[in-house]
Amino acid sequence: MAGDQKAKGKTEQAKGKVKETLGRAVGNERMEAEGRAEQSKGDARQAKEKAKDVFKH
Repeated sequence: MAGDQKAKGKTEQAKGKVKETLGRAVGNERMEAEGRAEQSKGDARQAKEKAKDVFKH
């Protein structure tokens, strides 16, 4: 289960980066902001899963 969440976090980070870059390229500030938010969500998910791993061992 934890592996699933880690993968989901990585996917969110990657999708967010693409969205942010695309938004910046076309000049769409909303898309750029959505991309940053998605990256942050992925970062938070990754941090949560890493914390869980620390307490498991």
